[in-house]
Parts: sequence; structure tokens; C-alpha cells
Amino acid sequence: MEQANNPLHGITLETILTDLVKYVGWEKMAEKIKIRCFMFEPNMKSSLSFLRKTPWARQKVEVMYTFNLKTINRLKAEEKAKEE
Repeated sequence: MEQANNPLHGITLETILTDLVKYVGWEKMAEKIKIRCFMFEPNMKSSLSFLRKTPWARQKVEVMYTFNLKTINRLKAEEKAKEE
């Protein structure tokens, strides 16, 4: 099956969550996706565990990532340019 038009192809859930936390933040994520692991003492380990077991929540996170992908990629490029 061809994945050419899938922006999430090859991106792990951990990468998705790490990028969202870095560029969007836990607070904003909790506003948009009302799940306890984002709202109360958020951390990567518990969030990844929950998202791996809960397809509807993972889907919401993937949609949020896709929606913010252009901004995330732009900010990553700016960071990389500053390092060089």
C-alpha cells in the first residue's frame, strides 16, 4: 500500500508527542484534547502508554499533529538554521 500522501508515514508516536509538547505545549494540548494524561501532571511516559492503548485518543493527537505540521517543520528549520 502506497503511503505517499500520508504525512504521518514513518513518524513514531513518540516523535509526534515530543514535537507537540515542544512546539504546542501540554497546556494547549489539554485544551484541545481533553484527556487526563495531558491535563494532570502530564509526562511523556504516561501519555505514550495511554495513547498506545486508546485508538480514539491517538487519532486526536495525530490530527492535531497534522494540523500543526507546517508550523512544527518551520520552527524546526529555524532552530537548525540557528545552530549552523
